[in-house]
Amino acid sequence: MNWITNYVRPTINSFFSRREVPENLWTKCESCGTMLFHRELKDNQNVCTNCGHHMAITPRERFEHLFDGGVFTEVAVPEPIADPLQFRDQKKYPDRMKAAQKKTGEKEAMLVAEGEIGRTPIVAAAQDFTFMGGSMGMYVGNAIIAGAERAVEMGRPFVLFSAAGGARMQEGILSLMQMPRTTVAVQMLKEANLPYIVVLTHPTTGGVTASYAMLGDIQIAEPNALICFAGPRVIEQTIREKLPEGFQRAEYLLDHGMLDRVTPRTKLRDELITITRMLMGQPPAVAGDLPAPVEAASIEAPAEEQK
Repeated sequence: MNWITNYVRPTINSFFSRREVPENLWTKCESCGTMLFHRELKDNQNVCTNCGHHMAITPRERFEHLFDGGVFTEVAVPEPIADPLQFRDQKKYPDRMKAAQKKTGEKEAMLVAEGEIGRTPIVAAAQDFTFMGGSMGMYVGNAIIAGAERAVEMGRPFVLFSAAGGARMQEGILSLMQMPRTTVAVQMLKEANLPYIVVLTHPTTGGVTASYAMLGDIQIAEPNALICFAGPRVIEQTIREKLPEGFQRAEYLLDHGMLDRVTPRTKLRDELITITRMLMGQPPAVAGDLPAPVEAASIEAPAEEQK
């Protein structure tokens, strides 16, 4: 063994060795099959650049694109009882919660935050479908109430992004009780004359659709989002008839008066800025309008104190 064997040969082999490419660099579009580079897909808010198919996006990623500069502050949500019914199916409920928290990196199925969009202060809440199907449990109910109370306290519009498979069966009747609780929260906003805007994303189904998701002053949906109480397959099996093409999709509901708008995700921020400022009686947003630099205020303060 000498320096050629120990050093030169491994060095030469390293130049010609095959480098492993990470598996998460490319994502295949579920609709058209196009392979999309992960950075390009992220910059386009998880919307296929080829066919416009809207893929799933987490609440945190959504807020980074929604709020000015991606800056927002989370609103605290009261913690509910961890396992009120001691529910167990194939797994214990706490075990399912731990698995979902590990998978998503989030505490629960809804994130509430406050910040500015186009220099318009708002409070926003978004559901995470990857967290146990975005199911509506006591935490989700607490989150909506916390968001509504914060909006009333600050006098801001409340924007909610829904994405859920319905109520959380592990919490039984307690999850169904969130339907009237969240309805009362929406009523708080109406009594305070504050806009409540709902953006329905794919999918929004079950008890969520039967409560807060369909009570907005303005109802917007992302393209091709499934919006329903019972799914098409259940309805077909019940009535034993073939449903129309695109039944219960966003465009179908728009044509039948259930929605106000169907807006692509990449254009949603600008539309929300226009709507919120209009409903709050504010002038249109000015492109490139930025707040005054913080440094200027901090420099002038000591001079005033010396006088």
